[in-house]
Amino acid sequence: MKQKITYLIAAVAFLMLFVANVSAQQLYVGANYHPHDDKNPEKIKKDIELMKAAGLNVVRLGHLAWDSYEPSDGVFDFAWFDNVMDEMDKAGIKVILDIAIHPAPLWLHKKFPSIDVVDSKGNVQYPNHRYMDDVGDPNYQKHAVRYTDSLSKHYANHPALIAFGIDNESGDGPISYSETVRQRFIVWLKNKYSNLDNLNKAWATQRWSRRINEFEEIGLPSEGQKNGAPEKILDFRRFISDEVNQILFKVLDVVHKNAPNALTNTNAWYYSWMKYFDYTDIAYSGKMTRHGEGFYTGPSLITNWGVMNAAFGISRIQFESENPFWCSEFNTMTSVPNSIRKSAYATLLYGNQMVCGWTWQSMWAGEEQYLEGMIDWDGIPNRKYDEYKQIATEFKKIEKFFPYQLKAEVGLAYSFPSQIASSSFPEQHDNQVQACWDMFYYRNMDSRMLEISKSTLNYKLLIIPGLAVMDNATATKIRDFVKNGGTVIMTTNSAIVDTVGQVFASTRPGMLSDVFGIRVGSFEETEPMNEISRKGYKGKKLEFTYNGKGIDTESARFDIVEPKGAEVIGTLTSLDKNYPIMTSNKYGKGRAIYVGLPATGEVLGSLIDELITELGIQKGPDVPSGVMARQIDKNHYLYLNVSGEPKEIKTNGKSRSILFDKDYTGNITIAPYEPEFIEIK
Repeated sequence: MKQKITYLIAAVAFLMLFVANVSAQQLYVGANYHPHDDKNPEKIKKDIELMKAAGLNVVRLGHLAWDSYEPSDGVFDFAWFDNVMDEMDKAGIKVILDIAIHPAPLWLHKKFPSIDVVDSKGNVQYPNHRYMDDVGDPNYQKHAVRYTDSLSKHYANHPALIAFGIDNESGDGPISYSETVRQRFIVWLKNKYSNLDNLNKAWATQRWSRRINEFEEIGLPSEGQKNGAPEKILDFRRFISDEVNQILFKVLDVVHKNAPNALTNTNAWYYSWMKYFDYTDIAYSGKMTRHGEGFYTGPSLITNWGVMNAAFGISRIQFESENPFWCSEFNTMTSVPNSIRKSAYATLLYGNQMVCGWTWQSMWAGEEQYLEGMIDWDGIPNRKYDEYKQIATEFKKIEKFFPYQLKAEVGLAYSFPSQIASSSFPEQHDNQVQACWDMFYYRNMDSRMLEISKSTLNYKLLIIPGLAVMDNATATKIRDFVKNGGTVIMTTNSAIVDTVGQVFASTRPGMLSDVFGIRVGSFEETEPMNEISRKGYKGKKLEFTYNGKGIDTESARFDIVEPKGAEVIGTLTSLDKNYPIMTSNKYGKGRAIYVGLPATGEVLGSLIDELITELGIQKGPDVPSGVMARQIDKNHYLYLNVSGEPKEIKTNGKSRSILFDKDYTGNITIAPYEPEFIEIK
């Protein structure tokens, strides 16, 4: 009997896994919908009928609308929205229900003025705009959690619900410099440093006569160019990041408790310039089961930089999660015809499962009243409605093969403190990471962004682009990765400061100079050095020579690299003399390569191609320039022509277009800006 029960449990577990996998093989096409703008039941029914007619199967509701559900303190009104959820269920449309803890209602600001944002000059900012909240304020967090608890309990088991949205664009909105923030910062510093001696050492307060004698003397950094010592700024931004993550984790925990069967999703614009925070805590926690973003490429069809930037956004939010990604917001506005469809197919190459247009209704009022959606201001569908209908129809044909599972053998190292520390550098950490990502975009190859200290580093090639802050845990992982046979490329501005933000007094790259077999001394600025250029170069222009071939590049600075056992494999050859700039060092079973320039395709391209072959890294599909492509599985390929010219794809034998229901023999031609999904026979 016991054995039968064991078999039964195993069978049930297998069935549940099978069902989960089957349900995952689905693509969602939908819209962001705002029924709180007009609670007219007849209009809502008409909207839902139009959604269903277009083949839309998901809507995102509830964002930016806390006081639509809690109009006054502790008074909740869900009755009007119950009908919306019920109607969505009848239509077979799934709902992402955002828990809009951001922005806070005005009644909450009135009750607790400490929630108001204060600028660095001490001026209280009235919450005229969205996201004008101090999210670390305990009163704010208490009420945000209460709201989360009520909303998630009420809709936890609703059949239309597919996921709860956890906040929206959490990195956006100004940082507050209020007295209550200062007091919380002091507590944070006490917990981190224990005593003033440790704090004074970490902040180098002996400089400029800024020694702190008691914690109450601590002030906040100011805004602007010269806003304080780098060590202090780094700690302050870590503190702000911790507070953002604190409320997000509180909301996640309440949702998982109340609705254990619901997925969780967010529009994770963590890298907003206003309140950039460390999203890796969320990304690696496993608690956000569907990472997401607003996929905004601009209106153009013929340019592709917008698609690249938005796709890079997927990678920098997804990190190493193997769950499907959701583009919970997507282009509408004045997008050129077919540009939305082009972007939708581009996302499939990066593991996306959802295209959810922002927005359904052209906005009537408020901050976005001129933003155009899928239906016009009078409720009549427009051409964008038709384009989303086409996307939904086509995605239905191919969805059983998606979402695509990335097969990355290349990791791109990212670090939140390095982005903050590099803010004053000519080339910031983010820009170097994106330059590396771009190289694999052009090669139609998967790569993963990762946080080294949180990653297993299961890659053949690890690229470390401008990772300014180096700590023991990260250095140890890099050392072990190379020692055990891995290959690493590190670029300029890496390992230059320690974990508190002070420049290493030891040999750089800090903690890893022996692994790379070099000493990085000072840096030189290119423009003044070009006064003595042998080639008459001006400005930031440099000649980089690799394998006997000179390549023109640009950089504001370059490192002075002294080999200490490493082999010089690349040189600057346009200045007063040759300068070693790219080195390779054998360490253990692996190889450590240092580049004393920012990561760019022209500097790293040839090296990357050599390493792809040498390390046996799987190459992308063989396609002409201007075609995005992935091999989805053994017999299926997705292509997207992002150029204005027809592109011929080399194929042998017979194949079939599942997308357009036609057969091919030999090569296939893809029209400009068109996708193709091929089954090889």
